[in-house]
Amino acid sequence: MKTALVTGGVSGIGRSTAEALRDNGYRVIVADLNEPASPMDEIQFIQADLANTDACQHLINTVNEQHNGIDILVNNAGFQHVCPLEDFPLETWQTMQSVMLTAPFLLTRGVWPAMKAKGWGRIINIASIHGLVASLFKSSYITAKHGLIGFTKASALEGGEFGITANAICPGYVRTPLVERQIADQSRLLNLPEDRVIADVLLKNAAVKRLLTPEDIAAMVIYLCSPAADCVTGSSWSIDQGWTAQ
Repeated sequence: MKTALVTGGVSGIGRSTAEALRDNGYRVIVADLNEPASPMDEIQFIQADLANTDACQHLINTVNEQHNGIDILVNNAGFQHVCPLEDFPLETWQTMQSVMLTAPFLLTRGVWPAMKAKGWGRIINIASIHGLVASLFKSSYITAKHGLIGFTKASALEGGEFGITANAICPGYVRTPLVERQIADQSRLLNLPEDRVIADVLLKNAAVKRLLTPEDIAAMVIYLCSPAADCVTGSSWSIDQGWTAQ
């Protein structure tokens, strides 16, 4: 049985991904700063602060010892802070880069030797459409996600000869707790009702006028872990309601 590690796995995209992997026959571990609000049957939980490099190393040591390495790594953990550039707090900037860029590097580096030894591995980085384009008041998030796509490409080049693939998924707006908070923040900053933020800001450039669901993203993760995706690597998969089609 292959083992998957999903970061930020207790809610939203991470939880749906963990449950989909479990339902498809994988052994699943989730790592998160917060404990699950409800039971996650047959899924192991490890509490970890991925802003802390020592915590990242401890997480890798733990899962490698318990499971003889990780076969699938889903780097999903992240958070958002919506703020004009001139007011953006340095500490928040640094924490966001640590969680969404440094932690994926550390975890990928940590699982890499076992993947090479087995001749098979899957690195799946949950980036964002903001890894491809920018929008207002999200300078740190956009910087981290652009960097994550670059890291995905570099990992793909190094991993190919060892049977390791690396891909990024770039969702548009997904109805998750993170996006719900963004809607509230944008409502405050733009002085708009929340329903108008969804229609006039989040989905303004979308061809499909609905928010994505976490299950939409989980389905792509399952595909990228399947034999059908053995030669798919170094790609950024946009699931963005047609946002970047124009």
